[in-house]
Amino acid sequence: MEASVNIGQAAKKTGLSAKMIRYYESIELLPAAGRSESGYRQYSASDLHRLGFIKRARDLGFSLDEVARLLTLWQDRQRASADVKALAAEHIDELNRKIIAMSELRDTLQDLMDHCHGDDRPDCPIIKALEPSPDAR
Repeated sequence: MEASVNIGQAAKKTGLSAKMIRYYESIELLPAAGRSESGYRQYSASDLHRLGFIKRARDLGFSLDEVARLLTLWQDRQRASADVKALAAEHIDELNRKIIAMSELRDTLQDLMDHCHGDDRPDCPIIKALEPSPDAR
C-alpha cells in the first residue's frame, strides 16, 4: 500500500499552499483526495507527482485551462508530441504579447520619469499623465 500524507505535508513537499491544493482539487485539476478515518485529506505519491506537474506548469505561466490541457496530454500515453508543442507555442506567443505590452508600459513610464524634474516644484509630468482628459470627466 502506498503511503499517504496529509494536506500540510503535501503542501510542504510540493511548495504549494494547502489553500492552493484545495483549490486545484475543487476545480478538478487534482482528483478528490482520499480521507483518513478522521476525515482529513490524504494524498498519495501519485497525487504529489501530479501537484508537482501542476506547480511547474503554473511556474512557467500556463493558465489553469492550459494546465488542464497539459494534464490530459500528460496522462495520454498515445498523445502526439506535436499537440504538446502546439500548446507550448501558443503559450509562447501569449508571453511575447505580454512582454511587448509590459515593455511599452515601462518605456512610457521611463519617459515620464525622465521628464519629471524631481525637485520642489509641484509640476510633474507623471501626475499630469495620470489625470483623466477633460472630456473624460
